Amino acid sequence: MLRFDDLQLFVRAADLGSLSAAARVMDMSAAVASAALKRIEQQLGARLLARSTRSLRLTAEGEGFLEYARAALSNLDEGRRLLASGQDQVSGILQLSAPSDFGRNLLLPWLDEFQREHPKLTVRLLLGDRIADLFRQPVDIALRYGEPEDSSLVALPIAAQNRRVLCAAPSYLARHGEPRHLEQLAQHNCLLFMLGSRVHDHWSFHDGKREVSLTVSGDRFSDDADVVRLWAVAGAGIAYKSWLDVAADVLAGRLKVLMPELLCERAPLNLLCAHRAQLSKPVNLLREMLASRCARISSQFPTKSDVDH
Repeated sequence: MLRFDDLQLFVRAADLGSLSAAARVMDMSAAVASAALKRIEQQLGARLLARSTRSLRLTAEGEGFLEYARAALSNLDEGRRLLASGQDQVSGILQLSAPSDFGRNLLLPWLDEFQREHPKLTVRLLLGDRIADLFRQPVDIALRYGEPEDSSLVALPIAAQNRRVLCAAPSYLARHGEPRHLEQLAQHNCLLFMLGSRVHDHWSFHDGKREVSLTVSGDRFSDDADVVRLWAVAGAGIAYKSWLDVAADVLAGRLKVLMPELLCERAPLNLLCAHRAQLSKPVNLLREMLASRCARISSQFPTKSDVDH
């Protein structure tokens, strides 16, 4: 098989009319250049260059072969350029799974923008609140709240400091009053959702001195966490939700954060995949965008003074 650098040497020597000049341009010794020319002539079974101590000229066979050598080098260069441009572009299929409320209310518009920036990218999005999606469905990555239960998964933080908040609609609070102490939650309708295979009715808080946990109850629960958010906005009860999922409602006045002096449980958002080979260029670009957008929302997390005012 002909070597790429041997072809280059032959074309350079033909263009410059000197094997030694071609060797200097290609930063090789005259002996290496001579060996390369001899190698290509042996492989072709033809003499390409007629050489003397003072001159070099193409043979008839060399003139005929030169055109094909130039074309071969040109095609190889074009192929390398195509590969390089392909590596710069974001294309292919991005298959991901996300929690229902985060996916519908935040991720969807962000993905629209992401695809406008990378029009050759196809997105396949599955929404659901169970980590099993990562294994049962054809997805490359999954976005999930909480620490992964499976330690074999690769977990990359998107919003490591995200927490839950207690919240309710002003209309609900106007009818039932605003709880000022955790014990008063027993007198309120708490909106519940499925977390894994169980109802998430065990809520945890830290009051600055100790951790407090209590079991709550209500007249409805759903396996779709976004339904719980919608119930809360409609004034059906009190929700215990990720700040990322209710931030827009709180900032718009549709929901109010309750007992902001309490530190609610962490709900870190992670990007999960089975192995690092799935961290393609589209995935890494998406991860950077998500981390930036989530950081912006996290910076709006309310303090007690924010809520009081």
